[in-house]
Amino acid sequence: MATLVTGATGFLGGHLAEALVAQGEEVSVLVRSHALPPHLAGLPVRPVQGDLADVDLLRRAVQPVTRIFHCAACSTDWAPWDTYYSANVTGTENLLEAARSAPRLERFLHVSTTDVYGYPAIPCDETHPTRDAGLPYNQTKRLGELAVWQAHRDRGLPITIVRPATIYGPRGTDFTVEIAGLLRQRLMATIDGGTARGGFAYVGNVVDAMLQAAVSPDAVGQAYNLADGTDATWQEYLRLFALGLGVPDPWINLSTGAANALARIFEAVHKSLRLPGRPLLTRHAVKLLAVDQEFPAQKARRDFGFAPAVSLEEGIARSVAWLKRSQD
Repeated sequence: MATLVTGATGFLGGHLAEALVAQGEEVSVLVRSHALPPHLAGLPVRPVQGDLADVDLLRRAVQPVTRIFHCAACSTDWAPWDTYYSANVTGTENLLEAARSAPRLERFLHVSTTDVYGYPAIPCDETHPTRDAGLPYNQTKRLGELAVWQAHRDRGLPITIVRPATIYGPRGTDFTVEIAGLLRQRLMATIDGGTARGGFAYVGNVVDAMLQAAVSPDAVGQAYNLADGTDATWQEYLRLFALGLGVPDPWINLSTGAANALARIFEAVHKSLRLPGRPLLTRHAVKLLAVDQEFPAQKARRDFGFAPAVSLEEGIARSVAWLKRSQD
């Protein structure tokens, strides 16, 4: 099959592109530059140079494909609103518009997030509505997903939506590289003792689910939560990570109230002084660390046999091994 992957230069999209090539697929990747990152440079992929702002280029790119995997997004917890909106909303709308002209298209698989539920106190299944929680990532990913649903309803586009929870693994930034750095610097904090479940999803398990969903007839017009179902808490995740790195467990612990107060201060200082990088703590990060993220994935198990093959212990071991290799 001919396949187009957006976001292949990044974390999830890069692992997906590797898996598709391993299956013998003809893979095109949307990239800003022909200078491919190391994980793509050795693969027989076809670079399509451009970005999601160029609808004409996207129309040309989708002509031969039978499947589109839309992984590109601004998924950080700190960025300007325009960056979030252009990537997560406008970019998605442009790709959907291009997909209308793809004569062979059998599936448009859109990567959303469980954040679209608005961080409920009790993790919900896919029957629950999405909710604007007032944070830019949640807001723009929700708007992008609504555009996908509209394309399915109004134009009959064969869509499938996956909503991963907390994706981690080799080459991951937020929950691998940054957490390793904070653990080594002794700056990683738990919230309320780290008792919230993290909803951890190893990147390889998420890729497997995407590949399965993209060919399942039952998955057309459906959305799926994706988490490994480990029930592991942040305390457990950080303990295993620290053990693998050979560093002490986190010593800083904050209440949710204190963490939110600090996050607002850090965000305000960053905005007022226009500091580079991201604040040490954000309100988005507090939501992920303090609110239960173990969203149920029974629907994915039922419809296309989602069965995570990599355990939490093995996933963290692979992540730590990659970190050590990348630093040699």
